[in-house]
Amino acid sequence: MPSFPHPGSVTICEINRDLITAESLSDDVAKDTYGKILGMVFSPLPFQSDQLVQPPSPDYDAEQVVTASPTRGFLKNLQGIINLTPLFRPNHVNLLPEVDLQGVSWHQHKHVVALISGPNQVIIRDFEDLEGKEPCILANESQREVKVLEWRPNSGRQLAVACKGGICIWAASFPGSAASIRSGSSSFLGTLSRGSGIRYTLVDFLRTHNEEQISALSWSPDGRYPNNLWLGTPIRRGLGGISMLKWSPTGDYFFSAKFDGTFYLWETNTWTSEPWSSTSGFIKGASWDPDGRMILLAFSKSSTMGSIHFASKPPSLDAHLLPVELPEMMSLTNSQGIEKIAWDASGERLAISFKDGGDLYWGLIAIYDVRRTPLISASLIGFIRGPGDNPKPVAFSFHDKFKQGPLLFVCWSSGLCCTYPLIFRSHVLP
Repeated sequence: MPSFPHPGSVTICEINRDLITAESLSDDVAKDTYGKILGMVFSPLPFQSDQLVQPPSPDYDAEQVVTASPTRGFLKNLQGIINLTPLFRPNHVNLLPEVDLQGVSWHQHKHVVALISGPNQVIIRDFEDLEGKEPCILANESQREVKVLEWRPNSGRQLAVACKGGICIWAASFPGSAASIRSGSSSFLGTLSRGSGIRYTLVDFLRTHNEEQISALSWSPDGRYPNNLWLGTPIRRGLGGISMLKWSPTGDYFFSAKFDGTFYLWETNTWTSEPWSSTSGFIKGASWDPDGRMILLAFSKSSTMGSIHFASKPPSLDAHLLPVELPEMMSLTNSQGIEKIAWDASGERLAISFKDGGDLYWGLIAIYDVRRTPLISASLIGFIRGPGDNPKPVAFSFHDKFKQGPLLFVCWSSGLCCTYPLIFRSHVLP
C-alpha cells in the first residue's frame, strides 16, 4: 500500500519506499532518520509564501522567452539578435499562473538552492555553509516581478533571474575574490546581496526593449560563456505564444511548448524541428530523462501524462508520444488533473502535485517510482505532507547531482521550504 501521511503529521524523508512521518519538524527527528545515513541535515527555510506566485501585472505588454545556445552557451534570445524579441502576446498572459514556472533551482554541484521569495526578491540557501545560518537575499532595483530563475551550469556560482525588463545575472563574491562585472555594464550593477553567508554581486543585466517581462529561460547543458558575444542560432519558426522551454541534458534536443496545445522538438545539430499537437490542453510541465532520449509531459486537461520516446540517435527527430498512466490520480485522490511535476536526474523518482483532491489528499505531493525500460512506467510509493495548516506545494524541484539519492526541495504555502531526501539505494543504506 502507498505510504499515507495522516492529517497533523509531517513527512521527513523516504527510506526504501517508506515515506517517514513525524508529529513535527525538527533537526533531531531528521538526525534520527536520514541524518545518520547522509551525515547531514537540511533545516527548513522560512519564506513569504503569499508572494512566491504572483498574478500577472495589468501593465504587461508582452512576454518574452530566452534560452542559451549549446555552442555559445550564455543566455541568448531565440532569434539570434542581442535585443530580446517578444514571444508572448497579451492574450496569453492570464494563462501564466497555470504554467509550472521554475521558482526553485538547485545548484548543479553544490548543496545550494535558490528560490523566488517575493515579487522582487530571491533567496539563496547554502546548506554547506555552517557559518552562514541566515540565507542570502538578492534584491536590486532592476530585479522586478521575478518569474523564473536558473543556475548556470559549470560556472561556479552564477544565477540567472528572469524579471520585468530583462535578466539579472548574479555571481558569488568571496573574500579577496570579488565577482567581475561585465565591461560596459550600467553603473547600478555591482550591488551586493544581504545575508550572513557568501555574498553575491549583480554582474550583468540583459535588458529587453520596452520593459517587457521575461517569464521563461533555459541554460544550455554546457553553460559556456560567449566572451561578451550574444550571437545565437536563428530560430524563428513556431515560437509565438511560448509557455515553456527545456534543453535536453545532452544538448542534442530542445523542447518548446505553446499555449495553444502545440509543441516543438528541435534537434540542435542543424536546428530543424518537428511540430506536435495535443488534444489534452497545453503543456503544464515537462522534464527530460537523464539520457535525453525521452521527455515526460503533463497536460492542462488530463490526469494521464505523456512521454515522447526517440526511435533513433540524434539528430533524428523520429519519435513517438505514448501515454503514462497514473490511475491513483483519480481513484485515490479524486483530483481534477496534474498541477506540477518534477523528475529527478536519476530517472527513478517522480514528484507530482495535483488539482483539488478529496479532503484527505488535498495539498499532498505524490511520489512515484519510475522505470524506463523499455518504456516509462510509474508506480505510486506514497504522499508527502507539508508543515502548517492546510499546506499546499507552491514550487518544488529535485537536486540533479545529489550523489546519495533524489533530494526534493518543496516550498509550502504555510511559509516553510523543506528538503526531503528519498533514500533507497543499497550502497547508501546501512
